[in-house]
Amino acid sequence: MPSNDARNLLQTAVPTAAAGAIAVAVSAGVAGGKGALGAGVGAVLAILFMGIGLYVLQWTAKSLPHLFQGMGLMLYVAQLLLLIIFMGLFKDTTLFNPRAFAVGLVVSTLVWMAAQARAHMKAKIFYVEPDSGHGDRSTTTGSRP
Repeated sequence: MPSNDARNLLQTAVPTAAAGAIAVAVSAGVAGGKGALGAGVGAVLAILFMGIGLYVLQWTAKSLPHLFQGMGLMLYVAQLLLLIIFMGLFKDTTLFNPRAFAVGLVVSTLVWMAAQARAHMKAKIFYVEPDSGHGDRSTTTGSRP
């Protein structure tokens, strides 16, 4: 993973993990151990979904740049639908508190999206590739080999 991609992932995953930890602490205080477990599962699930989505989007940008915008829109819709499906599947579980799960999932997803938007706005991404200076001398002097 290039350094720009790793930096983007770091700038989104760290705030999301921090928000997930806060959700776990609040849920533990409000709903006990099952609340903490539910918020933790929700936060981890959000980080996994969003992280995989970021990887797929970066792969698409490099491999199929003409599909990037459409893939981005489709990916975010698919992620949100999958998160809603998971919330529906676990709404009646007794393994953990479903409300804490939903709160952890939604809070982590919102923090991820906000952090990703901030990271993208702060990134210094060239829209034109600068000359590397390591080019062929014959192209710079105009002579033929």
